[in-house]
Amino acid sequence: MLSRMGACVLFALVVVISIFGVSAGNVFHLHRAFPMNHRVELEQLQAQDAVRHHRFLGGVVNLSVAFPKHMHSPIGVYLTKVKIGSPPREFYVLIDTGSEVFWVSCSSCNVCPRFTGLGTPISLYDYDNSSTAGLLPCSDRRCKHCSDDSNQCEYNIPYMGGAETTGYFVSDEFSFDMIPVHSQVAHGSSTPIIFGCATTVSGLLARTEVSLNGVLGLSQGPLSVISQLSSRGITPSVFFHCLKGDGNGGGILVLGEILEPSIVYTPLVPKKSYYAINLESIAVNGQILPIDPATFRTSDERAILVDTGTTLAFFVEEAYEPLVHAITSASNFVSLIISGESQCYLIYTSLGKSFPSVTLNFAARASMTLKPQDYLLYSGSHVGAAMWCLGFKKAHGASRGLTVLGDLILRDKIVVYDLARQQLGWANYNCASPVNFSTAFHPAHRSGSSGSSRDTLIKLLKTGIVLLLMHLFILYM
Repeated sequence: MLSRMGACVLFALVVVISIFGVSAGNVFHLHRAFPMNHRVELEQLQAQDAVRHHRFLGGVVNLSVAFPKHMHSPIGVYLTKVKIGSPPREFYVLIDTGSEVFWVSCSSCNVCPRFTGLGTPISLYDYDNSSTAGLLPCSDRRCKHCSDDSNQCEYNIPYMGGAETTGYFVSDEFSFDMIPVHSQVAHGSSTPIIFGCATTVSGLLARTEVSLNGVLGLSQGPLSVISQLSSRGITPSVFFHCLKGDGNGGGILVLGEILEPSIVYTPLVPKKSYYAINLESIAVNGQILPIDPATFRTSDERAILVDTGTTLAFFVEEAYEPLVHAITSASNFVSLIISGESQCYLIYTSLGKSFPSVTLNFAARASMTLKPQDYLLYSGSHVGAAMWCLGFKKAHGASRGLTVLGDLILRDKIVVYDLARQQLGWANYNCASPVNFSTAFHPAHRSGSSGSSRDTLIKLLKTGIVLLLMHLFILYM
């Protein structure tokens, strides 16, 4: 109800993976392990989320996020558990394809959070007590700033609102489960990896309610986890994730190659460290909207980005206005209602009968069709009708030239980041379904219009695979 706008309930949903061998490969089942119930003031969550999503690559590009105060739909924060050091220590870190640096809080940090309202433990990396720890030399080509006093390779990642994290780069063992070539059994393994040892985590990043233990950067930059592992031949230069969008949350993140017949691919914009693609047009119920193609043309000020660190979806004003107008004009059995900064609708029948499909048409004839549940968020009831609000937002301020596709659009899909072939692919998929793994090699990928693959098993191929369990921490607004 609208009277509950002042607070929200945060459910921490942790997922475990069961692995067992079958003739066709390994099948991974996702289970809800336990819920944790916390009440947090919505304004605090809004502020924290704004900081987390106000950046690309450490705040070089700023994104503006405003959450409606009455949301009851699950808004996801996707974390994974990693192990670092000798002996290994566990850390829950945010999955972020929009940033490069993998960082965690260090024991030498005096202003890092010690607790989080997400319900996960906050661990501190102890450089001195790891037998395999070492510093990144200032002579390393990846080192951009060396401290004259300590001779350490330092980093500084600024965020909006005065928040930032600073520290220095270290190298230590990164532990993971791997399925080697020609095997169907996951084995524990480890390899040295460079990451940031945070000595300060300040501003809204440090607030206890939803503070983070670290960030797992997965961009195309040289220090990202995927770049480091693939450059040494441990994994191929490709990874994928499948984010569950329902109330149970969860999902998987796999560093490895994938083949699935209905995946469609579009080229990545070259020479970018983040994942930028070329959007050519938008259609509502199959009708192309009258948007100037220059609106989506990549330039120094404009880009279409794919980012798991962003929750909703943002469109530049020239596309947002006709898109929202077309959705509203094509809707049936609904009443438009403006609630705060959100455009919402009172619905008197099913979503499918009330709202149109939205299709994003990308380069290489790759299309992504969104059903109403892919772009609307349930926000309770009002005067006896269900109220749903648009998850599309208008980009403004410093980010007014950016179209950003966040978790709202990426969930319930296999999304493939293929750095080697410089392409990004996707297919609709039920992320709670079994996943069939194979080490058979099949080099073909195809482009074209996407279709549903919910009844199709996924095959993972060619080289060793790194498996990372993903957890969804849902914010019920």
